[in-house]
Amino acid sequence: MFSTGQLIFAILFAISFTIIIFFAYKKDNKIHKQYYKGSLWVLLAFICFIGFIVTIKFIFV
Repeated sequence: MFSTGQLIFAILFAISFTIIIFFAYKKDNKIHKQYYKGSLWVLLAFICFIGFIVTIKFIFV
């Protein structure tokens, strides 16, 4: 289905992409802690809200 060159390219691309994303996240981690301090609570509230909607759907259907 894929040639040998395509598989080698895909593997090298995935490895290099993962390494680049890791170092970019590590570099920006201090900035993320400063600017996105309360974002975990927003995510938790959003998940609870979606869970509440799903619960209501299953109760009233």
